[in-house]
Amino acid sequence: MIPLLKGMLYRDEDGAQWQALLNLQARVRDYVAVLALELVLDESEGYAFLRARPETDDDAPKLPRLVARRPLTFQVSLLLALLRKKLAEFDASGGDTRLILSLEAVTELLRVFMPAGSNESRLMDQVETQLNKIIELGFVRRLKAQSGKAQSPSFEVRRILKAYVDAQWLADFDARLAAYQVQLSVADAGQA
Repeated sequence: MIPLLKGMLYRDEDGAQWQALLNLQARVRDYVAVLALELVLDESEGYAFLRARPETDDDAPKLPRLVARRPLTFQVSLLLALLRKKLAEFDASGGDTRLILSLEAVTELLRVFMPAGSNESRLMDQVETQLNKIIELGFVRRLKAQSGKAQSPSFEVRRILKAYVDAQWLADFDARLAAYQVQLSVADAGQA
């Protein structure tokens, strides 16, 4: 329970904890239900986490949220959406199960949304800052550089991203992005 209450549990990071969770899955579900939480466990992808149960309209008293919500900046939300899209394309192509991207590849994903003529080194720094926030959230993992080779950092997009950034989240984000583009075009027309 303790690793789940602290955050996410991955099969490849702690095999003993993962096996214990699989063996005690029903008991863990019952235990967290008392706390108004639910266990999300994906055996095929190898991750588990707790999330707040959806609120019901019954007469039960409202409990405070045990799992905090974290507001995301526009840039981090955009990067999460782009990484989720890249993961979907990667899954459709088949082959390997791990999506690994270099810092340059992630920067290229975001370049379309940056102002023309942006400073390259500043852009790379901004992308790395955003990636560090996503690493803290657990959606991306920084891979260790191979010894003896000077190369840019590589990042693995974790499969848990599929559970958090689903089709509904992407649709909502697309609607907000479209509204943002309309506001920008109105502002640009007003300045002309």
